[in-house]
Amino acid sequence: MKWILSFLPRFLLIRMSLFFQPLLRIYFKGSKFIDPIDCSRYRKFFSYGYGKTLRPNALCPGTLSLERHRLLWLYLERETRFLNQRLKVLHVAPEQVFYQKFKRFQHWDYTTTDLYSPLADVVADICDLPFQDNQYDLIFCNHVLEHIPDDLQAMAELYRVLKKGGTLIAQVPLEQERSKTFEDDSITSTGERSRVFGQYDHVRVYGHDYYQRLKSVGFSAEGVFFQSQLTTEEIGRYALPENEKIPVMRK
Repeated sequence: MKWILSFLPRFLLIRMSLFFQPLLRIYFKGSKFIDPIDCSRYRKFFSYGYGKTLRPNALCPGTLSLERHRLLWLYLERETRFLNQRLKVLHVAPEQVFYQKFKRFQHWDYTTTDLYSPLADVVADICDLPFQDNQYDLIFCNHVLEHIPDDLQAMAELYRVLKKGGTLIAQVPLEQERSKTFEDDSITSTGERSRVFGQYDHVRVYGHDYYQRLKSVGFSAEGVFFQSQLTTEEIGRYALPENEKIPVMRK
């Protein structure tokens, strides 16, 4: 798994997973873990991570959801009305597990965008989105901004295309003990980026000032600790992150 993640490009991983997912779903079927996104059950979740850091019980073999995907789904399902409303939705760098669900929503006007993903309806740079102002009710942009050199420009573009009163959900890897975001443009090698930023294609490590960066372009922003609404049994059965908050922004 570590070798595959390190050396194969993301577009190829997505194409390969379309073949292997049904087989993995059958082979690892069980009762220990549940993916709440489709309620499928498994005897095992895979460890997952980059470099030397592997998180146990992180990756669902049948859906390829990670802890953050499962947490976000439970938040959307239990704490919002988004999944049932008629909405115009933009999904930046669509996660496969959500794409398969959202694409079937007849009540959503759903558009995906990315520079490289085979799941993208519109090939576009997040720093120069080809969409009109005030167009979307809801935008998902998860684990994208840490890859973008000019993240403030990307945030400004997301703010521009979001309707007034609309919601942006933009998860990022955020170090809980770090108050200020660290970035260094002189670090360009993949090996050094992996060591410093945690992944070969990341350009920064976000701290708690992430929310202030979003506010600087106009958003109101908060971190939602949804795990407080769940039981210990649910957190274990769904294999959720213990401390991660869901960044929810509004225009």
